[in-house]
Amino acid sequence: MTVRTVRDKALCYVVRAGRLLVFRHVDHPPEEVGLQVPGGGVRPGESPEEAALREAREETGPAGLRVVRELGTAEHDLAPYRFELQRRHFFLLAVEGPVPRRWFSAEDDDGAGEPVRFECFWIPLESAHVLQSGQGALLGRTYD
Repeated sequence: MTVRTVRDKALCYVVRAGRLLVFRHVDHPPEEVGLQVPGGGVRPGESPEEAALREAREETGPAGLRVVRELGTAEHDLAPYRFELQRRHFFLLAVEGPVPRRWFSAEDDDGAGEPVRFECFWIPLESAHVLQSGQGALLGRTYD
């Protein structure tokens, strides 16, 4: 039996005018990383809500992000890619002010190498079934 590490993650559904903010990794093929929503690890001493806002800002960059509400949690097993069980905390976020339809951003990955580059854009909520690795698990709750 393989032991899986359990990690807390915060994932963000940034919704505006019926569209969902997604990104793709510029330097990796889509069949490896797919379309994603902003999200990442919850740091020690950080709440999942704080992590959600931090990750959304780091990965996509728009000012004026705010948490509307928590949508719930779900577990996702990454095996066989990585023997990790993610406890995902999902949040609905809104963004105030002007935001482009498409833009590029970069995250410095905590100084651990070259910046990670992203192309950010909006897709219709109805098309969000294309999200990678179970990231769309609680998308239906954005309608509650």
